Formats: sequence, structure tokens, C-alpha cells
Amino acid sequence: MSAKVTLLAYTPMPEQTVAMAAKLCYSKSDIADVKEGLTEEKTASFLDMLNSLGHQSPIEHASFTFGIEGISRACSHQLVRHRIASYSQQSQRYVDGTSFEFVTPPTIMESDELSELYNTALQTEMKAYADLRIGLIAAKIRAFLGDDENNNLDNETLIENFKQQNKKQYSIFEKQANEDARFILPNACTTKIICTFNARSLLNFFEHRCCNRAQWEIRDVACQMLELVQEVAPHIFANAGPACVRGKCPEGAMSCGQSVQMREKFGKK
Repeated sequence: MSAKVTLLAYTPMPEQTVAMAAKLCYSKSDIADVKEGLTEEKTASFLDMLNSLGHQSPIEHASFTFGIEGISRACSHQLVRHRIASYSQQSQRYVDGTSFEFVTPPTIMESDELSELYNTALQTEMKAYADLRIGLIAAKIRAFLGDDENNNLDNETLIENFKQQNKKQYSIFEKQANEDARFILPNACTTKIICTFNARSLLNFFEHRCCNRAQWEIRDVACQMLELVQEVAPHIFANAGPACVRGKCPEGAMSCGQSVQMREKFGKK
């Protein structure tokens, strides 16, 4: 499964919004007049000036909301490290993970032997999760009912009977079981997340995660995000990408050594 990124929402007229903030900083305009004269050309001029000066605070007024799906928990753990952003993630507490989808690293997919080993391990974890979950729900039901009659029923029958008779209590037990069974779910499990960044935070995100040294999965997500925002705010993100597209690689001895290729990839000369 591969990552899919969707731009769900963004500040209306993001570049004009940023240009208004910049204009206020550099002119005597009143708030009522700050939008006046901001043609498309003038807006682009303001944004180009901001880029040349490195004045980034005005671009914080533009925000972008993304829907990201098909990524692993390993990837989402990296994503949420970017703290100047807002996140809403699919919960493993409220969502049954019995038949979870998973991400397979390309290096494993290249080998039939490794793919078989990987898939077998995940199928084992999937079954263990399902067994744990059912066992936990059944144990809670037996404790709740507190009678010997139910001890003769198998877990599946007990659960089905109880679910039909007491849906509200069953829902509580189900969530509690999910909460504890999820401890064995692997990082390979896919997740869905909605995140909102302001443009300045996004530039920092792209600098770190579009880099060749970023983990392959989050690099793919970052590059998809960059393409989407460049379509709606090309001047704000004109210089976006890994740090090496604007100057010397900051990775030092850990550099990938491909700065020239990266500048070409991100359209920089």
C-alpha cells in the first residue's frame, strides 16, 4: 500500500493574505486599505521580496490542511514530531484492527523470500490481535454477568449473545479490548491522519523531509504535499524543498552527495 495525500483545505487566496500581512509591515496602509492595489503581479512581487529577505513571519498567516492515508504508524510517528502543526489521527482504540492493512518497505518487496517472511509475520500478529481482542471482550462479559451458565459457551457465542442483548455495554467492552490488544500491533499498520500546517512550518517540514536522508516513506509524503501546495501558492513555496536547493547541504559528512541532482529535481538552478 502506498501513501496518498490530499489537500483538503487552505486559507482562501493564501498568497494575497500573506501579501496583505507583508504590506502592513512595510507601508503606512491602514487595515481597511491593506488589500487595495494587491493585483496578482503586486502580490507576487511582495512574496518574491519576502523570499529574498528571508522574512518569513507573514507567511504564517496562510495555512494548509492535508488528508494523508496509506502510511505506516512508523511514518506517522515521524510526522507528528513536527510540533507546529495540528493533527487528528485514526484511533487504534476505537477502530477494530483485526484485519489491518500494512505497508511493506520496497527493499522487502524486492525479494520473494523476504516478502514471504514479512507477510507471514504480519499474518501471525493479525491472528494474535484478533484472538486477544475476542478473549478480552469475553472475559469482561463473563465478569459482568457473573454466572456459571455462561462458562459453558465458547467466546464467539457468548459475545454474539451479549451483543444482541446489551449493545451499549458491549460497545464499552469492545473499546476496552481494542485499547489493550493494540499493544501488539506492528509499526507496519496503516493509519490515516489529517494535519494542518502554516506555510512557515511547512517550509521547515519540507527542508527536513524532502531531503534524501529522510526516511523513504515520509519523504514521499513530503514531496506529495509540496507538489499540492505549489499548485495553489507557487510564490510562497517557490524556494521550498530540502536545504541543499538553496545552498550548502547542512548534513556535513552525512550528506547524500547529490545536491546538484536535488536542485534539478526541485527545479532550482
